[in-house]
Amino acid sequence: MFNPQIYTERRNALRKLIPSGIILLPGNTEAAYNYPANTYTFRQDSTFSYFFGLENPDFAGVIDVDNDIDYIFGNDFEIDDIIWMGPQPKVFDLALKAGVKNTAPLGELNSFIGNAIQKQRPVHFAPAYRAETTLQLSGLLGLNPLRIRDYASMPLIEGIIKLRSIKSDLETAEIEKAIETAWHMFTTGMRMAHPGRKEQEIAGTMEGISIAHGRPVSFPVILSTNGQILHNHHHDNILQEGRMLVMDAGSETHLNYASDITRTVPVGGKFTQKQREIYEIVLNANLNGIAATKPGTFYRDCHMVASETIAGGLKDLGLMKGDVKEAVAAGAHALFFPHGLGHMLGMDVHDMEGLGQINVGYDHEIQPSQQFGTAYLRLGRRLQPGFVLTNEPGIYFIPELIDMWKAEKKYAEFLDYDKIEQYRNFGGIRIEDDILVTADGNRVLGKPIPKTVAEVEATMADKL
Repeated sequence: MFNPQIYTERRNALRKLIPSGIILLPGNTEAAYNYPANTYTFRQDSTFSYFFGLENPDFAGVIDVDNDIDYIFGNDFEIDDIIWMGPQPKVFDLALKAGVKNTAPLGELNSFIGNAIQKQRPVHFAPAYRAETTLQLSGLLGLNPLRIRDYASMPLIEGIIKLRSIKSDLETAEIEKAIETAWHMFTTGMRMAHPGRKEQEIAGTMEGISIAHGRPVSFPVILSTNGQILHNHHHDNILQEGRMLVMDAGSETHLNYASDITRTVPVGGKFTQKQREIYEIVLNANLNGIAATKPGTFYRDCHMVASETIAGGLKDLGLMKGDVKEAVAAGAHALFFPHGLGHMLGMDVHDMEGLGQINVGYDHEIQPSQQFGTAYLRLGRRLQPGFVLTNEPGIYFIPELIDMWKAEKKYAEFLDYDKIEQYRNFGGIRIEDDILVTADGNRVLGKPIPKTVAEVEATMADKL
Protein backbone atom coordinates (compact mmCIF):
# COMPACT_ATOMS: atom_id res chain seq x y z
CA MET A 1 0.00 0.00 0.00
CA PHE A 2 0.95 3.63 -0.35
CA ASN A 3 1.24 5.87 2.70
CA PRO A 4 -2.12 6.26 4.54
CA GLN A 5 -2.03 9.98 3.85
CA ILE A 6 -2.29 9.33 0.11
CA TYR A 7 -5.58 7.46 0.51
CA THR A 8 -6.91 10.14 2.84
CA GLU A 9 -6.02 12.86 0.32
CA ARG A 10 -7.68 10.93 -2.49
CA ARG A 11 -10.92 10.55 -0.53
CA ASN A 12 -10.87 14.21 0.47
CA ALA A 13 -10.36 15.20 -3.16
CA LEU A 14 -13.32 13.06 -4.19
CA ARG A 15 -15.43 14.46 -1.36
CA LYS A 16 -14.96 17.98 -2.76
CA LEU A 17 -16.36 16.89 -6.14
CA ILE A 18 -19.62 15.47 -4.75
CA PRO A 19 -22.25 17.98 -3.57
CA SER A 20 -23.76 15.98 -0.68
CA GLY A 21 -24.68 12.56 0.65
CA ILE A 22 -22.55 9.45 1.01
CA ILE A 23 -20.32 7.63 -1.45
CA LEU A 24 -20.61 3.85 -1.40
CA LEU A 25 -17.61 1.94 -2.82
CA PRO A 26 -18.00 -1.84 -2.51
CA GLY A 27 -14.89 -3.97 -2.81
CA ASN A 28 -14.95 -7.24 -4.69
CA THR A 29 -15.86 -10.65 -3.31
CA GLU A 30 -14.17 -13.98 -4.00
CA ALA A 31 -15.41 -15.53 -7.26
CA ALA A 32 -15.88 -19.31 -7.48
CA TYR A 33 -13.98 -21.14 -10.22
CA ASN A 34 -15.90 -24.41 -10.36
CA TYR A 35 -17.16 -24.86 -6.81
CA PRO A 36 -17.47 -22.44 -3.88
CA ALA A 37 -14.18 -23.19 -2.11
CA ASN A 38 -12.11 -23.18 -5.32
CA THR A 39 -11.85 -19.54 -6.32
CA TYR A 40 -10.16 -17.48 -9.00
CA THR A 41 -7.14 -15.44 -7.93
CA PHE A 42 -8.66 -12.53 -6.03
CA ARG A 43 -8.55 -9.13 -7.71
CA GLN A 44 -9.78 -6.11 -5.80
CA ASP A 45 -12.05 -3.54 -7.42
CA SER A 46 -9.77 -0.83 -8.80
CA THR A 47 -11.80 2.12 -7.53
CA PHE A 48 -12.04 0.66 -4.03
CA SER A 49 -8.30 0.00 -4.17
CA TYR A 50 -7.59 3.55 -5.36
CA PHE A 51 -9.43 5.18 -2.45
CA PHE A 52 -8.90 2.60 0.31
CA GLY A 53 -5.93 0.49 -0.78
CA LEU A 54 -7.02 -2.73 0.95
CA GLU A 55 -6.75 -6.02 -0.92
CA ASN A 56 -9.22 -8.00 1.19
CA PRO A 57 -12.40 -9.52 -0.21
CA ASP A 58 -15.83 -8.64 1.20
CA PHE A 59 -14.95 -5.12 2.30
CA ALA A 60 -16.88 -1.95 1.54
CA GLY A 61 -15.86 1.66 1.90
CA VAL A 62 -18.08 4.63 2.63
CA ILE A 63 -17.16 8.30 2.30
CA ASP A 64 -19.55 10.58 4.18
CA VAL A 65 -19.45 13.81 2.19
CA ASP A 66 -21.46 15.93 4.64
CA ASN A 67 -19.83 14.86 7.91
CA ASP A 68 -16.23 14.37 6.73
CA ILE A 69 -16.07 10.76 7.99
CA ASP A 70 -14.80 7.63 6.24
CA TYR A 71 -15.77 4.05 7.07
CA ILE A 72 -14.59 0.52 6.33
CA PHE A 73 -17.16 -2.24 6.63
CA GLY A 74 -15.75 -5.76 6.90
CA ASN A 75 -15.65 -8.81 9.13
CA ASP A 76 -12.75 -9.83 11.34
CA PHE A 77 -11.28 -13.26 10.61
CA GLU A 78 -12.51 -16.10 12.80
CA ILE A 79 -10.62 -19.10 14.11
CA ASP A 80 -11.63 -21.26 11.14
CA ASP A 81 -10.02 -18.71 8.81
CA ILE A 82 -6.88 -18.55 10.94
CA ILE A 83 -6.51 -22.34 10.90
CA TRP A 84 -6.34 -22.28 7.11
CA MET A 85 -4.53 -18.97 6.55
CA GLY A 86 -2.59 -18.25 9.74
CA PRO A 87 -2.88 -15.19 12.01
CA GLN A 88 -4.79 -12.33 10.35
CA PRO A 89 -5.00 -8.61 11.25
CA LYS A 90 -8.17 -7.04 12.59
CA VAL A 91 -10.29 -4.90 10.27
CA PHE A 92 -9.53 -1.85 12.43
CA ASP A 93 -5.78 -2.34 12.02
CA LEU A 94 -6.15 -2.79 8.28
CA ALA A 95 -8.31 0.32 8.04
CA LEU A 96 -5.64 2.41 9.76
CA LYS A 97 -3.30 1.60 6.85
CA ALA A 98 -5.79 3.43 4.65
CA GLY A 99 -6.12 6.32 7.08
CA VAL A 100 -9.60 5.19 8.24
CA LYS A 101 -10.49 5.07 11.94
CA ASN A 102 -14.15 4.04 11.72
CA THR A 103 -14.94 0.36 11.13
CA ALA A 104 -17.96 -1.90 11.48
CA PRO A 105 -18.96 -5.47 10.54
CA LEU A 106 -20.12 -5.86 6.95
CA GLY A 107 -23.59 -6.84 8.17
CA GLU A 108 -24.11 -3.33 9.57
CA LEU A 109 -23.75 -1.75 6.12
CA ASN A 110 -27.39 -2.53 5.36
CA SER A 111 -28.71 -0.51 8.30
CA PHE A 112 -26.19 2.28 7.64
CA ILE A 113 -27.36 2.69 4.04
CA GLY A 114 -30.98 2.24 5.06
CA ASN A 115 -30.65 5.06 7.57
CA ALA A 116 -29.15 7.34 4.92
CA ILE A 117 -32.02 6.56 2.53
CA GLN A 118 -34.58 7.17 5.27
CA LYS A 119 -33.06 10.62 5.81
CA GLN A 120 -33.23 11.20 2.05
CA ARG A 121 -29.47 11.52 1.76
CA PRO A 122 -28.12 10.81 -1.74
CA VAL A 123 -26.22 7.52 -2.00
CA HIS A 124 -23.66 7.74 -4.78
CA PHE A 125 -22.33 4.54 -6.33
CA ALA A 126 -20.49 3.63 -9.54
CA PRO A 127 -21.69 1.13 -12.18
CA ALA A 128 -21.19 -2.49 -11.16
CA TYR A 129 -19.46 -4.92 -13.52
CA ARG A 130 -19.81 -8.08 -11.41
CA ALA A 131 -23.08 -9.88 -10.70
CA GLU A 132 -22.18 -10.21 -7.00
CA THR A 133 -21.77 -6.43 -6.66
CA THR A 134 -24.97 -5.79 -8.60
CA LEU A 135 -26.90 -8.02 -6.20
CA GLN A 136 -25.21 -6.41 -3.19
CA LEU A 137 -26.21 -2.94 -4.37
CA SER A 138 -29.70 -4.17 -5.16
CA GLY A 139 -30.14 -5.44 -1.61
CA LEU A 140 -28.66 -2.35 0.01
CA LEU A 141 -30.60 0.16 -2.06
CA GLY A 142 -33.83 -1.71 -2.74
CA LEU A 143 -33.42 -1.40 -6.50
CA ASN A 144 -34.19 -3.82 -9.31
CA PRO A 145 -30.84 -5.52 -10.10
CA LEU A 146 -31.61 -5.32 -13.82
CA ARG A 147 -31.74 -1.53 -13.55
CA ILE A 148 -28.91 -0.84 -11.11
CA ARG A 149 -26.74 0.84 -13.74
CA ASP A 150 -29.52 3.34 -14.47
CA TYR A 151 -29.09 4.73 -10.94
CA ALA A 152 -25.30 5.02 -10.93
CA SER A 153 -24.15 8.49 -9.91
CA MET A 154 -22.82 10.60 -12.79
CA PRO A 155 -21.17 13.10 -10.39
CA LEU A 156 -19.32 10.17 -8.80
CA ILE A 157 -18.35 8.70 -12.19
CA GLU A 158 -17.00 12.06 -13.33
CA GLY A 159 -15.20 12.59 -10.02
CA ILE A 160 -13.48 9.20 -10.10
CA ILE A 161 -12.40 9.71 -13.71
CA LYS A 162 -11.06 13.19 -12.98
CA LEU A 163 -8.89 11.93 -10.12
CA ARG A 164 -7.76 8.60 -11.53
CA SER A 165 -6.90 10.04 -14.96
CA ILE A 166 -4.00 12.07 -13.59
CA LYS A 167 -1.25 9.72 -12.44
CA SER A 168 1.09 10.80 -9.64
CA ASP A 169 4.81 10.08 -9.71
CA LEU A 170 4.18 7.13 -7.38
CA GLU A 171 1.58 5.71 -9.73
CA THR A 172 3.81 6.17 -12.76
CA ALA A 173 6.58 4.35 -10.89
CA GLU A 174 4.18 1.44 -10.28
CA ILE A 175 3.33 1.26 -13.99
CA GLU A 176 7.04 1.22 -14.78
CA LYS A 177 7.45 -1.74 -12.42
CA ALA A 178 4.82 -3.54 -14.48
CA ILE A 179 6.70 -2.64 -17.67
CA GLU A 180 9.94 -3.98 -16.13
CA THR A 181 8.20 -7.33 -15.76
CA ALA A 182 6.90 -7.01 -19.32
CA TRP A 183 10.49 -6.50 -20.51
CA HIS A 184 11.36 -9.94 -19.16
CA MET A 185 8.18 -11.42 -20.66
CA PHE A 186 8.78 -10.04 -24.14
CA THR A 187 12.50 -10.57 -24.46
CA THR A 188 11.92 -14.19 -23.40
CA GLY A 189 9.05 -14.56 -25.86
CA MET A 190 11.21 -13.17 -28.67
CA ARG A 191 14.00 -15.62 -27.92
CA MET A 192 11.51 -18.51 -27.99
CA ALA A 193 9.85 -17.51 -31.30
CA HIS A 194 11.44 -20.08 -33.57
CA PRO A 195 9.98 -22.67 -35.97
CA GLY A 196 8.46 -25.81 -34.45
CA ARG A 197 7.46 -24.24 -31.17
CA LYS A 198 3.80 -24.14 -30.12
CA GLU A 199 2.25 -20.74 -29.39
CA GLN A 200 0.94 -22.02 -26.04
CA GLU A 201 4.45 -22.71 -24.81
CA ILE A 202 5.46 -19.08 -25.38
CA ALA A 203 2.20 -17.65 -24.01
CA GLY A 204 2.45 -19.86 -20.90
CA THR A 205 6.08 -18.92 -20.31
CA MET A 206 5.27 -15.21 -20.57
CA GLU A 207 2.37 -15.56 -18.14
CA GLY A 208 4.57 -17.55 -15.78
CA ILE A 209 7.18 -14.77 -15.75
CA SER A 210 4.50 -12.31 -14.66
CA ILE A 211 3.37 -14.59 -11.85
CA ALA A 212 6.99 -15.23 -10.84
CA HIS A 213 7.42 -11.49 -10.41
CA GLY A 214 4.53 -11.51 -7.97
CA ARG A 215 1.32 -10.78 -9.86
CA PRO A 216 -0.80 -12.23 -12.68
CA VAL A 217 -0.93 -10.83 -16.19
CA SER A 218 -3.02 -7.68 -16.56
CA PHE A 219 -5.20 -9.36 -19.23
CA PRO A 220 -5.19 -12.76 -20.99
CA VAL A 221 -2.14 -13.03 -23.22
CA ILE A 222 -2.80 -12.31 -26.91
CA LEU A 223 -0.24 -14.29 -28.92
CA SER A 224 -0.64 -15.65 -32.42
CA THR A 225 0.87 -16.11 -35.84
CA ASN A 226 -2.61 -15.13 -37.05
CA GLY A 227 -2.08 -11.56 -35.90
CA GLN A 228 -4.74 -10.27 -38.29
CA ILE A 229 -7.21 -11.40 -35.60
CA LEU A 230 -6.85 -8.43 -33.25
CA HIS A 231 -7.50 -10.18 -29.92
CA ASN A 232 -6.49 -13.73 -30.77
CA HIS A 233 -6.39 -15.91 -27.63
CA HIS A 234 -6.07 -19.16 -29.61
CA HIS A 235 -2.61 -20.60 -28.88
CA ASP A 236 -2.58 -23.95 -30.71
CA ASN A 237 -0.60 -22.98 -33.83
CA ILE A 238 2.90 -24.32 -34.44
CA LEU A 239 5.32 -21.55 -35.39
CA GLN A 240 6.47 -21.68 -39.01
CA GLU A 241 9.17 -19.86 -40.92
CA GLY A 242 7.77 -16.92 -42.89
CA ARG A 243 5.08 -16.01 -40.35
CA MET A 244 4.96 -13.02 -38.02
CA LEU A 245 4.17 -13.59 -34.33
CA VAL A 246 2.12 -10.92 -32.53
CA MET A 247 2.62 -10.84 -28.73
CA ASP A 248 0.31 -8.51 -26.77
CA ALA A 249 0.58 -8.83 -22.99
CA GLY A 250 1.17 -7.04 -19.70
CA SER A 251 1.66 -7.56 -16.00
CA GLU A 252 0.21 -6.10 -12.80
CA THR A 253 1.99 -4.87 -9.71
CA HIS A 254 0.97 -5.66 -6.14
CA LEU A 255 -0.90 -2.33 -6.11
CA ASN A 256 -2.83 -3.34 -9.26
CA TYR A 257 -1.12 -1.00 -11.75
CA ALA A 258 -0.80 -2.47 -15.23
CA SER A 259 1.44 -2.57 -18.26
CA ASP A 260 0.23 -3.24 -21.80
CA ILE A 261 2.86 -3.92 -24.48
CA THR A 262 2.79 -5.38 -27.98
CA ARG A 263 5.67 -6.57 -30.09
CA THR A 264 5.59 -8.41 -33.42
CA VAL A 265 8.52 -10.56 -34.49
CA PRO A 266 9.44 -12.75 -37.47
CA VAL A 267 9.37 -16.46 -36.65
CA GLY A 268 12.99 -17.59 -36.80
CA GLY A 269 14.48 -14.21 -36.00
CA LYS A 270 15.03 -12.64 -39.43
CA PHE A 271 12.66 -10.29 -41.28
CA THR A 272 12.00 -10.96 -44.94
CA GLN A 273 12.01 -7.91 -47.21
CA LYS A 274 8.20 -7.95 -47.32
CA GLN A 275 7.92 -8.23 -43.53
CA ARG A 276 10.48 -5.50 -42.97
CA GLU A 277 8.64 -3.07 -45.26
CA ILE A 278 5.30 -3.48 -43.45
CA TYR A 279 7.00 -3.52 -40.05
CA GLU A 280 8.82 -0.25 -40.70
CA ILE A 281 5.54 1.44 -41.62
CA VAL A 282 3.96 0.36 -38.33
CA LEU A 283 7.06 1.41 -36.40
CA ASN A 284 6.98 4.85 -38.05
CA ALA A 285 3.29 5.17 -37.16
CA ASN A 286 4.16 4.31 -33.57
CA LEU A 287 6.98 6.86 -33.45
CA ASN A 288 5.03 9.61 -35.21
CA GLY A 289 2.02 9.04 -32.95
CA ILE A 290 4.28 9.31 -29.90
CA ALA A 291 5.88 12.51 -31.22
CA ALA A 292 2.43 14.06 -31.63
CA THR A 293 1.43 13.19 -28.04
CA LYS A 294 1.52 16.31 -25.86
CA PRO A 295 -0.72 18.31 -23.52
CA GLY A 296 -3.62 20.11 -25.18
CA THR A 297 -3.68 17.78 -28.19
CA PHE A 298 -6.74 15.67 -28.90
CA TYR A 299 -5.65 12.03 -28.91
CA ARG A 300 -7.84 11.55 -31.96
CA ASP A 301 -5.39 13.84 -33.79
CA CYS A 302 -2.53 11.54 -32.72
CA HIS A 303 -4.56 8.65 -34.11
CA MET A 304 -4.87 10.51 -37.39
CA VAL A 305 -1.11 11.13 -37.51
CA ALA A 306 -0.54 7.39 -37.16
CA SER A 307 -3.27 6.64 -39.74
CA GLU A 308 -1.73 8.98 -42.30
CA THR A 309 1.68 7.43 -41.68
CA ILE A 310 0.22 4.01 -42.40
CA ALA A 311 -1.62 5.19 -45.50
CA GLY A 312 1.48 6.98 -46.80
CA GLY A 313 3.69 3.95 -46.26
CA LEU A 314 1.21 1.63 -47.95
CA LYS A 315 0.93 4.04 -50.86
CA ASP A 316 4.70 3.85 -51.30
CA LEU A 317 4.34 0.06 -51.54
CA GLY A 318 1.50 0.37 -54.05
CA LEU A 319 -1.28 -0.99 -51.83
CA MET A 320 -2.95 2.41 -51.53
CA LYS A 321 -3.19 5.27 -54.00
CA GLY A 322 -4.47 8.80 -54.37
CA ASP A 323 -4.19 11.61 -51.84
CA VAL A 324 -3.18 10.27 -48.41
CA LYS A 325 -5.15 12.80 -46.36
CA GLU A 326 -8.25 12.28 -48.48
CA ALA A 327 -7.90 8.50 -48.14
CA VAL A 328 -7.68 8.72 -44.35
CA ALA A 329 -10.52 11.23 -44.12
CA ALA A 330 -12.67 8.83 -46.14
CA GLY A 331 -11.65 5.89 -43.93
CA ALA A 332 -9.94 3.79 -46.61
CA HIS A 333 -6.92 3.12 -44.36
CA ALA A 334 -9.17 1.23 -41.93
CA LEU A 335 -8.98 -1.82 -44.21
CA PHE A 336 -5.50 -2.22 -42.72
CA PHE A 337 -5.86 -0.34 -39.39
CA PRO A 338 -9.40 -1.06 -38.13
CA HIS A 339 -8.94 0.04 -34.51
CA GLY A 340 -7.90 3.02 -32.43
CA LEU A 341 -4.39 4.17 -31.57
CA GLY A 342 -4.77 3.55 -27.84
CA HIS A 343 -6.53 3.91 -24.51
CA MET A 344 -5.99 5.08 -20.95
CA LEU A 345 -3.79 2.83 -18.78
CA GLY A 346 -3.59 2.61 -15.00
CA MET A 347 -5.12 0.28 -12.44
CA ASP A 348 -7.13 -1.27 -15.28
CA VAL A 349 -5.48 -2.14 -18.56
CA HIS A 350 -8.36 -0.25 -20.21
CA ASP A 351 -8.35 2.22 -17.37
CA MET A 352 -11.76 2.87 -15.79
CA GLU A 353 -13.59 1.31 -18.72
CA GLY A 354 -16.13 -0.07 -16.25
CA LEU A 355 -17.27 3.52 -15.66
CA GLY A 356 -18.25 3.83 -19.31
CA GLN A 357 -15.70 4.20 -22.08
CA ILE A 358 -17.38 7.29 -23.46
CA ASN A 359 -16.98 8.96 -20.04
CA VAL A 360 -13.28 8.07 -19.86
CA GLY A 361 -12.16 8.70 -23.42
CA TYR A 362 -14.48 11.51 -24.51
CA ASP A 363 -16.13 14.61 -23.10
CA HIS A 364 -18.13 17.71 -24.05
CA GLU A 365 -15.40 18.80 -26.48
CA ILE A 366 -15.20 15.64 -28.54
CA GLN A 367 -17.41 12.61 -29.15
CA PRO A 368 -16.58 9.25 -30.77
CA SER A 369 -16.42 9.01 -34.55
CA GLN A 370 -19.02 6.90 -36.34
CA GLN A 371 -16.55 5.93 -39.08
CA PHE A 372 -15.43 2.31 -39.31
CA GLY A 373 -12.06 1.89 -37.61
CA THR A 374 -11.90 5.28 -35.93
CA ALA A 375 -15.12 4.39 -34.10
CA TYR A 376 -13.03 1.90 -32.08
CA LEU A 377 -10.73 4.65 -30.77
CA ARG A 378 -11.19 4.39 -27.00
CA LEU A 379 -9.46 7.69 -26.22
CA GLY A 380 -10.11 10.83 -28.25
CA ARG A 381 -10.16 13.63 -25.68
CA ARG A 382 -7.69 16.44 -25.13
CA LEU A 383 -4.57 15.21 -23.35
CA GLN A 384 -3.43 16.47 -19.94
CA PRO A 385 -0.13 16.10 -18.06
CA GLY A 386 -0.32 12.95 -15.98
CA PHE A 387 -2.34 10.89 -18.45
CA VAL A 388 -0.85 7.46 -19.13
CA LEU A 389 -1.99 5.90 -22.38
CA THR A 390 -1.08 3.27 -24.94
CA ASN A 391 0.18 3.86 -28.46
CA GLU A 392 -0.53 0.75 -30.56
CA PRO A 393 -0.83 1.20 -34.33
CA GLY A 394 -1.00 -1.84 -36.57
CA ILE A 395 -1.36 -3.11 -40.11
CA TYR A 396 -3.49 -6.21 -40.67
CA PHE A 397 -4.50 -8.17 -43.73
CA ILE A 398 -7.89 -9.65 -42.83
CA PRO A 399 -9.02 -11.90 -45.73
CA GLU A 400 -12.71 -11.67 -44.84
CA LEU A 401 -12.63 -7.87 -44.70
CA ILE A 402 -10.61 -7.65 -47.93
CA ASP A 403 -13.15 -9.89 -49.70
CA MET A 404 -16.10 -7.84 -48.47
CA TRP A 405 -14.64 -4.47 -49.44
CA LYS A 406 -13.37 -5.79 -52.78
CA ALA A 407 -16.81 -7.16 -53.66
CA GLU A 408 -18.31 -3.77 -52.84
CA LYS A 409 -15.51 -1.96 -54.72
CA LYS A 410 -15.23 0.11 -51.58
CA TYR A 411 -12.76 3.01 -51.74
CA ALA A 412 -11.51 1.70 -55.09
CA GLU A 413 -10.04 5.13 -55.77
CA PHE A 414 -7.69 4.64 -52.78
CA LEU A 415 -7.09 0.87 -52.69
CA ASP A 416 -5.29 -1.37 -55.19
CA TYR A 417 -7.04 -4.66 -54.57
CA ASP A 418 -4.83 -6.59 -57.01
CA LYS A 419 -1.73 -5.56 -55.06
CA ILE A 420 -3.47 -6.20 -51.74
CA GLU A 421 -4.18 -9.79 -52.79
CA GLN A 422 -0.43 -10.41 -52.79
CA TYR A 423 -0.49 -9.83 -49.00
CA ARG A 424 -3.66 -11.80 -48.32
CA ASN A 425 -1.99 -14.36 -46.04
CA PHE A 426 0.52 -11.98 -44.47
CA GLY A 427 -1.16 -11.81 -41.03
CA GLY A 428 -0.71 -8.69 -38.95
CA ILE A 429 1.77 -6.44 -37.17
CA ARG A 430 1.16 -4.30 -34.08
CA ILE A 431 3.65 -2.33 -31.95
CA GLU A 432 2.59 -0.88 -28.59
CA ASP A 433 4.22 1.25 -25.92
CA ASP A 434 2.94 2.89 -22.72
CA ILE A 435 3.23 6.69 -22.74
CA LEU A 436 3.14 9.35 -20.01
CA VAL A 437 1.92 12.80 -21.04
CA THR A 438 4.30 15.29 -19.42
CA ALA A 439 4.10 19.06 -18.93
CA ASP A 440 5.88 19.73 -22.20
CA GLY A 441 5.44 16.53 -24.23
CA ASN A 442 5.63 12.85 -23.39
CA ARG A 443 7.82 10.08 -22.07
CA VAL A 444 7.83 6.45 -23.12
CA LEU A 445 7.61 4.58 -19.85
CA GLY A 446 9.77 1.75 -18.62
CA LYS A 447 12.83 -0.14 -19.70
CA PRO A 448 12.94 -0.07 -23.53
CA ILE A 449 11.69 -3.32 -25.04
CA PRO A 450 13.34 -4.13 -28.39
CA LYS A 451 11.30 -2.76 -31.30
CA THR A 452 13.58 -1.69 -34.16
CA VAL A 453 14.37 -4.31 -36.78
CA ALA A 454 17.98 -4.47 -35.60
CA GLU A 455 17.01 -4.73 -31.91
CA VAL A 456 14.46 -7.48 -32.54
CA GLU A 457 16.82 -9.54 -34.69
CA ALA A 458 19.67 -9.17 -32.18
CA THR A 459 17.44 -10.28 -29.30
CA MET A 460 16.07 -13.27 -31.22
CA ALA A 461 19.59 -14.40 -32.18
CA ASP A 462 20.03 -15.43 -28.51
CA LYS A 463 17.69 -18.39 -28.99
CA LEU A 464 15.93 -20.22 -26.18
